[in-house]
Amino acid sequence: MAVHYRIEKNLLTKPGSCRLRFMPQGIAGYDEVAARVALKNPGSSAEQIKNHLRSGMKEILAMLLEGLQVTLEDTMIFRPAFHAKLDTPDTPLPPMEKLLSINISASQPYVKEFQAKATLVREQWTEKMPAIQAAADTTTGLSNVVNPAGVLRLTGSNLAFDWQSPDNSCVLAGTESGSEAQTQFASVSDTEILLVPHLPAQSHTWNNEYTVSITTQYTEHGSIRTGTYSGRLRSPLTVPGLGLPTPPVTGILTGSADTPHVSVTDGGVVADERLRIQVEHNVQDDLLIFRLIDMQDGGTKGAMVPVTGDGAFVLPGFSGSAVSSLSIRVDEYAALKTMVVNDYNGRLVDVLDVKME
Repeated sequence: MAVHYRIEKNLLTKPGSCRLRFMPQGIAGYDEVAARVALKNPGSSAEQIKNHLRSGMKEILAMLLEGLQVTLEDTMIFRPAFHAKLDTPDTPLPPMEKLLSINISASQPYVKEFQAKATLVREQWTEKMPAIQAAADTTTGLSNVVNPAGVLRLTGSNLAFDWQSPDNSCVLAGTESGSEAQTQFASVSDTEILLVPHLPAQSHTWNNEYTVSITTQYTEHGSIRTGTYSGRLRSPLTVPGLGLPTPPVTGILTGSADTPHVSVTDGGVVADERLRIQVEHNVQDDLLIFRLIDMQDGGTKGAMVPVTGDGAFVLPGFSGSAVSSLSIRVDEYAALKTMVVNDYNGRLVDVLDVKME
């Protein structure tokens, strides 16, 4: 583990000089932090820890609104900060968005520990490339979901491209088969792309896994460069007929395989509902844990069901859900576990549109 940097010329100084630029090796969020804490605290799941982290940040905001400075000993300091410049003491205050912000700084002990433990790696200059750092469906607000009925938001750097040029493109590709150059954009900039996704057809309904890439030229005669998002996108799956005497079997939680790793076989349903099914790798016991969750990150969840191999299982619903239970059948436990661990950092989620008919 090391902190990577690149040396760049600073043309704004006279005489000219050079500066060091931090080169991130990825982006970590609540999921990644919670997963690491869970490894060192086996008594708590990553989901529980993530909820605690989110709750802690909300309480810090509440304390700032009460006029407090929040000092987390040996780590971070949070305080309200003003950025207004007034001509006179009686000058009216500017709008709040130009007046008030939050200053967050690392404490000196935290910085000193970081400096003592850090090692540095110098990266050589590389060509400018499109880098997609995050993808989310704006309709559901969920990361790594691509929804044909919504808008896909891609964020990163160097993303701008001319989608009308035959040499430039934004492509969604199925991991099993098919690819589709996107044509319906709301906005395209260096840091963000908004598009209405058109998904390529794949061989089976359970093949709902996609990759997304950007191909562009930064100058008229420049070389063509392609950047592909490291994550995998998943589209919602329809689970029909759960109110029928004999429901059809619906494959879920699968990648590019010819047969589904998991299938929904039945369920207790009183109305149509959109929800999510999650499978998470429990590192301590080396098994998979299934549960139903609502459509809000950090929201309501059903009870956890541990699974150690192929077989039939019943997942309880959660409070307020029209789905009291969902019956699933795991047919490819080993392949599912490998996919969850290697391709999804230990946590795989599918959005399900559960239908009575």
